[in-house]
Amino acid sequence: MVDVDNVDRVLGTLQRAVRRWKPPVVGRYRRDPYETLVSCLLSLRTKDATTAEASVRLFRVARTPQAMLRVPRRRLERLIYPVGFYRTKARTLREVSRALIARHGGRVPGDLDELLKLKGVGRKTANLVVTLAFGRYGICVDTHVHRICNRWGFVRTRSPHGTEAQLRERLPRRHWRTINDLLVAFGQNLCHPTSPWCSRCPVAAQCGRVGVGRSR
Repeated sequence: MVDVDNVDRVLGTLQRAVRRWKPPVVGRYRRDPYETLVSCLLSLRTKDATTAEASVRLFRVARTPQAMLRVPRRRLERLIYPVGFYRTKARTLREVSRALIARHGGRVPGDLDELLKLKGVGRKTANLVVTLAFGRYGICVDTHVHRICNRWGFVRTRSPHGTEAQLRERLPRRHWRTINDLLVAFGQNLCHPTSPWCSRCPVAAQCGRVGVGRSR
């Protein structure tokens, strides 16, 4: 079972293990807050490879809110296709860009509460922008972080929001900004939702295996 006493050792072991895997695509766009925000919005319910290709196409044309609004909606849809819900996301990108210009002078705010006021921006996206683009403390909880932390037995929650709340209480602050990148890579490569590769897992001895029925 992973607990407060051994979580440093477990995360340190994973930090060494994930070096051989590709980092999550959103992590490639951490130098510019707007690109971080856009790539994260594109990534929702979309595979990393698709998000990566769509981000490259889009950022060739629009890297600022002003440039985004100059792209006709139909063309914007074609640029980001086939990300999930591409028509809805095209509208969201335009609305977010318009709001950034109107409320923040075209800049992405580094404050969690201000980010959450933007249409289509939930806690996962807001925390990721805060941690990646601004280097501030936040905990981005996506499906991988939620699943793995519960599978370990480190938290016991029913929703990502609940997982974030418990992690803010239990997880040492030094791990807040890095846990998402770490567990996304781990979840994509070993700790799958169904039939995880427990036989290859470097932290299997510490895992509570909560809810694990079948494994490899």
